Amino acid sequence: MSIKNNYTHTIRASYVGYITQAIINNFAPLLFLTFQSSYKIPIEQITLLVTINFGVQLLVDCLAARFADTIGYKPLAVTAHVCAAIGLAGLGVFPEILPNPYTGLLVSIIFYAIGGGLIEVLISPIVEACPTEKKSANMSLLHSFYCWGHVFVVVGSTLFFVIFGISNWKFLAFLWAVVPLLNAFYFSQVPIAALTEKGESMSIKNLVSSKLFWLLMILMICSGASEQAMIQWASVFAEAGLNVSKTVGDLTGPLMFAVLMGTSRVFYSKFSEKIKLEKFMIASGCLCIFSYLLASFSPYPVLALIGCALCGLSVGIMWPGTFSLAAEKCPKGGTAMFALLALGGDLGCSGGPTLVGIAASMSEGGIKSGIVAGVVFPVLLIFGLSLLSGRCKKV
Repeated sequence: MSIKNNYTHTIRASYVGYITQAIINNFAPLLFLTFQSSYKIPIEQITLLVTINFGVQLLVDCLAARFADTIGYKPLAVTAHVCAAIGLAGLGVFPEILPNPYTGLLVSIIFYAIGGGLIEVLISPIVEACPTEKKSANMSLLHSFYCWGHVFVVVGSTLFFVIFGISNWKFLAFLWAVVPLLNAFYFSQVPIAALTEKGESMSIKNLVSSKLFWLLMILMICSGASEQAMIQWASVFAEAGLNVSKTVGDLTGPLMFAVLMGTSRVFYSKFSEKIKLEKFMIASGCLCIFSYLLASFSPYPVLALIGCALCGLSVGIMWPGTFSLAAEKCPKGGTAMFALLALGGDLGCSGGPTLVGIAASMSEGGIKSGIVAGVVFPVLLIFGLSLLSGRCKKV
């Protein structure tokens, strides 16, 4: 069967899309200290790079909700990967050719953040629209590739730095840029189906007036918050639990979290026909609460680290599971629904760590007390899932 008619290639290109998303979000942070020392950039401006990245992605989420269906999935998917490639390669080029290196970094990050925002909005509905069975299994497996991409980026970059030296990081930026560049061409060749028939998608106005949509939005916010409220502090638990350096701690904590999060997604994709999604998500929410409490109240640092790792296992199904539930409960939601849910997930990713930080600063218990505050997100998720299972009908 020709690649232009084979949706297996569409799904494979989507997998690489999420690996690209992982490169976008996780490569530059490995170089923050290098940027600081090489370009004499203060820490406040380094922090702003992260804010700009996710801020632009949020803006793209909003814009895509209005224009994605009009422009079309394929041209936007190709554009997303081209922008990602320009941004990643630009990390090694723009700071050298522009008068101010920091401006060069900002231009690079804006380019790949545009790509990342489009990827986040487009890839899930593209896979959902493929004429395949086991929709929720495919969605869970798709999102596992972000986790494997995260591991791949951190391990691959670390090995490169060990072998070739951190001073050659620009060559690595060019190598990572090859991934989205090749995938842009791949996406231009594969078939892409429409999520809904033309004119049948719900408008944004109809979506935001639906109680079901807002319930799904709460689930998405809690999914993002449950994940990021813990992973932001994963390296801290690793350092304390294993008594290792910060570099090893940064690798150990987040990587354990990412591996177990990916494992959870692969597990569900394999056994989805035997497991009811809502029940699996509720069980995951309960495990998430346990992991938060273990990390917060354990008197032993190693147990706190185990709590952090278990949290990765527990949150794996939350984000893709909510997308699958949305497609099932609201089949005419269309691209706008996926875009707005992605926006909600990003807001959760930002709000979760913020709540933990505020709670930690206001408490004598420090970060452990902050982590306790994060329990509110899996609790709300479980409550929302119970409402969804008991009351919601298809719209």
